[in-house]
Amino acid sequence: MDPRRDGVRGAEYYNLHPMDDDAEARRRARSSWPIRRFELGAEPSDDLSATTTVEQRLAMMWPLAVRAWTLAGREIPRYARSEMPGRIIRPPASEAS
Repeated sequence: MDPRRDGVRGAEYYNLHPMDDDAEARRRARSSWPIRRFELGAEPSDDLSATTTVEQRLAMMWPLAVRAWTLAGREIPRYARSEMPGRIIRPPASEAS
C-alpha cells in the first residue's frame, strides 16, 4: 500500500512513504547526534539547575508551552496576572520556620 497513492490521510506526517532524498539527508544529520548509553536506573537526573540559569530554563519552557497549546488546538490564554487561575498553599505555621 502506498499511502500517497491510496489517499491515506496524514501519511505525510508519519513518514510512511519510502525513503527519499530528504529522509536520507535527515538520516545523515542524525548520525552525528551525541548518544549516551546508561544502565537502566543509572540515568542522569533531569535536573538542569546545576548547568543552566533560571533565565535559560524559563527560555526553554516557553516554546514547549506554545507547542502544547498549539497541539491541543487551543489559543494561549490572555489575562492579567491577578486573574490567573491557581492557589496559594502555605505551609502550617509549625513548618514555616
